[in-house]
Amino acid sequence: MTLPATHMPGALTIDVEEHFHVHAFAGVIDRADWHRHESRVEASTDRILRIFDDAGVHGTFFTLGCVADAHPALVRRIVEAGHELASHGQAHRAVFDQSRDAFFEDVRRSRLTLEDTGGASVRGYRAPSFSIDARSPWAYEALAEAGYAYSSSSHPIDHDLYGDPDAPRHPFREPSAGMLEIPVTTLLWRGRRVPAAGGGFFRLFPLALTRLAMARMRGEAVPPNFYLHPWEVDPGQPRIKDAPLKSRFRHTVGLARCEGKLRRLVGSGPWTRMDEAYHGWLDDAWRGDGDGRADGDAALAG
Repeated sequence: MTLPATHMPGALTIDVEEHFHVHAFAGVIDRADWHRHESRVEASTDRILRIFDDAGVHGTFFTLGCVADAHPALVRRIVEAGHELASHGQAHRAVFDQSRDAFFEDVRRSRLTLEDTGGASVRGYRAPSFSIDARSPWAYEALAEAGYAYSSSSHPIDHDLYGDPDAPRHPFREPSAGMLEIPVTTLLWRGRRVPAAGGGFFRLFPLALTRLAMARMRGEAVPPNFYLHPWEVDPGQPRIKDAPLKSRFRHTVGLARCEGKLRRLVGSGPWTRMDEAYHGWLDDAWRGDGDGRADGDAALAG
């Protein structure tokens, strides 16, 4: 029996990083000075954990290895609450700014750190700033070698910092390594792809647009993929005054309203972890059977 589109659980995903880790601030915050900034990631991630618990939902937490090193108890709380633990890399470096060998070491170290800290298997990866693109064609092979089963590193839109407007909108098997890629959700509107799946777009646009994007993706027989960062529910975070105006706007717009919007979104469900939302695709990716997208559709309809 086909699963009704309105009952198809979407994936709730959180990229666990500090407010000063964001790629847009790389030009004004030196990595060597990260320790000088106030750490707020534990409190803001705990806030999201409470929101999810209040709504009775689970999600996937793409966590930086350096955050696990600094806050091991937080990683254990994520796992103990029933959420999927996944990797956001070790040190929040854009994939296209690394060599293949450096990237492999980054994702290998991150997976081992998270598994040792959280006591759970880590199968998923999300690149910082969705930075797997044509500049890093070796990335999926390196991920497969490092022991990952899937990536959610594609934002198939036209953007000045990341994205590929020609990339598939649905889960697909990347040909070089057979790695399953699960893009974040986009809305097709009058022939254009509208970003509405989380982050600054979620904070800027009305909640109705995100709900429409999620409903449309369910109507395409694909679970929607929503993302957010803990710092986006932390309106009291310090402002980075030396950052360019565009970067400051993107980072701070809608912060005061984001927690309320997130509560309303997750409360309207249904939502779950990424490994459960895309279980059909992931099972086929592990077995190496056929095309991930087609098999996943068949599994969801079964």
